Amino acid sequence: MKSNFLKPTKRYANLKELLTDTVSLYGERDAYRFKKGKEIISKTYNNLLEDSMAFSNVLKKFDLLGKHIAVIGATSYEWILTYFGTVNSNSVIVPIDKELPANDISELLNRADISALVFDRLLEDRIKDIMSSCPDIKYYINMSIDENKENIFSYSQLIKDNKGSFDIEIDNNKMCTILFTSGTTGQSKGVMLNHTALADNATCMNTGEPVGTVSLSVLPIHHAYCFTCDVLACLCGGVTSCFNDSIMRIVKNINLFKPNIILLVPMIIESLYYKLNELVNANPNVPKSYIAKQVFGESLHTIYCGGAYLNPKLIEAFEEFGIELIQGYGMTEFSPRISVSVRGYIKNKINSVGALIPDCEAKVEDGEILVKGKSMMLGYYKNDEETNRTIVDGWLKTGDLGYIDDDGFVFITGRKKNLIILANGENVSPEELENKFSGYLIAKELMIYSKDGKITAEMFPNNDYLKLKGITDVESAFNQKVDEINKELPLYKRITKTIIRNDEFEKTASGKIKRKNNQ
Repeated sequence: MKSNFLKPTKRYANLKELLTDTVSLYGERDAYRFKKGKEIISKTYNNLLEDSMAFSNVLKKFDLLGKHIAVIGATSYEWILTYFGTVNSNSVIVPIDKELPANDISELLNRADISALVFDRLLEDRIKDIMSSCPDIKYYINMSIDENKENIFSYSQLIKDNKGSFDIEIDNNKMCTILFTSGTTGQSKGVMLNHTALADNATCMNTGEPVGTVSLSVLPIHHAYCFTCDVLACLCGGVTSCFNDSIMRIVKNINLFKPNIILLVPMIIESLYYKLNELVNANPNVPKSYIAKQVFGESLHTIYCGGAYLNPKLIEAFEEFGIELIQGYGMTEFSPRISVSVRGYIKNKINSVGALIPDCEAKVEDGEILVKGKSMMLGYYKNDEETNRTIVDGWLKTGDLGYIDDDGFVFITGRKKNLIILANGENVSPEELENKFSGYLIAKELMIYSKDGKITAEMFPNNDYLKLKGITDVESAFNQKVDEINKELPLYKRITKTIIRNDEFEKTASGKIKRKNNQ
């Protein structure tokens, strides 16, 4: 099954071609804007190419061409330079989550065969432990210092000292990045992607946004979703990307940078909707569009959403505020986009996660969605067993249950590994039941699973909301909601046990609940 609803942008063979062509088109336009102290700094497309070549020259100087380079830090201009300077020198970039403890970071660095580590001030409290645990790393480069310190190089000084052109023929099919997944079960796996996959996915969708559109980058940059969409795709469209420096300052930075578009995950969207609703309730006679402009400014018109399930009701709810929500679906192993919502078809495909991207084929086997195309990973680094389990006869097993309609629109019903198999042989998707609670503000976190043969709903309550609404009997309120949901379900799917917990669920680095650890 394929879909013809999405139209790609100009196609590129690799990321070097993508960067050099976009620079030729948008050279003196701002590629990035960010705060430094009280000042807003701008960097053009020309700056990006020039400075990324300088980093390639650094790798050449240190005899690191073709080696594995790790980068750890917040979203920054230097982080992006490191990425392009590495992959466009035929080397391998390995982005790692800055929030991980030193032991976990060291384990990933050693497993990925890292020769140099680029980091910022956020890692300075762990760098000594990492250095003692990673004997094979030859160079440490700090993006936050202006001068070399002991055996740590200053990033800015290296860039300044190694200006000049850099050119090398790119091997499009060679691995250029390792992305570690933060799965909800088991050890993280290193997804290997090449230039072909990343360039294909970056150009899979023409959003129709005009050149000069302003975007605010909010999500962690080490994730494939953020980097492909917020960095690569935005470059292709001549977009100016602004960096959000804190999740607590999203609204403030929206008003500062005045973005037209933002890429978010459902958890943040739900939080924003909660705050918008509070303002609506406090100002019942004020139009929703006016309230939205007070929060988001005059410019924001579209929020792109991915990474988890989005309640379709939120699409309609944000439309009332004058904001369009466009949902997508994907996985790191596919660079990551598999499907994206199509303007004009969102309402009549309201429960869909969008149409398949161009050149992506999909089929369903035993209820599981399988895909293949240029965006597909090479496999898992040093893990042939998992690779062979995930890629079968050229098809990538997504692990997601669902179906694809005749137009190539994808519908997700749950995760195969989470499926509850009852004693009577019936199968129940916990995600399907969890989605019934979407928008239920009493629950801050919720998980469905089977315990002692009973379908169980376990909740961590939203204490701020309970206090605001004066709700004291949480158990009764939760059971009442479960009863309402059960009335709509067949007998075998009904929730028969409820648990209210006192602390949050254990989560992955990307914020997803670890199911096996919490049952």
